[in-house]
Amino acid sequence: MRLIVRGKHIRDSLAAELRKEGIKFEVRERLGYDGFIGYMLTGTIDEIEKTIESIEGVDKEALREGFISFKESVSHILEHLKVGEEAEKLLSEGAWVGDILDQLHRAGVLDYDGKTVKLREGTDPSSIRFEFKFPFNIVHNPEEAEKVAKQFVFTDLLPEYEFEFLELDIARINKIGSIAGKYFPEEVLLKAYFALISRGILAEEILRVLKDRKIPEEELVKNFMRAAPMAIPTPRGTLVINYSKEAIEETLKLLKKLGYIEIKGGKVRKIREMGE
Repeated sequence: MRLIVRGKHIRDSLAAELRKEGIKFEVRERLGYDGFIGYMLTGTIDEIEKTIESIEGVDKEALREGFISFKESVSHILEHLKVGEEAEKLLSEGAWVGDILDQLHRAGVLDYDGKTVKLREGTDPSSIRFEFKFPFNIVHNPEEAEKVAKQFVFTDLLPEYEFEFLELDIARINKIGSIAGKYFPEEVLLKAYFALISRGILAEEILRVLKDRKIPEEELVKNFMRAAPMAIPTPRGTLVINYSKEAIEETLKLLKKLGYIEIKGGKVRKIREMGE
């Protein structure tokens, strides 16, 4: 139930939004890496667009789609930079912003006062040279592609920040999903979101089984293992939750940490309901 971000600005922005909503989480820093293997076209936006139409040996449709997205991203950033924008606010839109700002900085067209970044006065956006990168897997004839495109390999050793979410209440998990949606690709977010939802459902089921009783922890774990996997009907289909003995034990630890249960003498007792 973790999500990883790279860059202090993104870390701080996400953390601030989570704190504002009262979401419980922990952040751990570690050395990570990012990498890209592919090709690069350089030039003004118009020059790159013309090159894309003439290049051979690639999936033209995929290349055009990637360039359109890149072009729209550049236009979006330039609109903000014409009047000036706080760097932190821009970077909070996603890691892709950092790449475009870096290209503009290397092109020598940015002014930065330590807080606000702005397009240098007198700069003609149509004259700015960019680097458009595309992955190797859309190239089916490298020899042809390399007549106009250069190979590009990028490896970045950098700190990454792992957000671990300490919420079990479904309503609060939905808030996490809403906030995190601005920072992560849909596929990454959905996997983490449904993992959190599944753990929340497991926690709610544990509280339901406990009622007002004290149940030996070992017995509780065994009963849930016998019931695995859980199939939860939903309006759109079925959510199947498979879990291990370790997953139950970790969920019990989190329930205890958040004050939902008490574990004494090997027995588990419910203290409060979810959401209270």
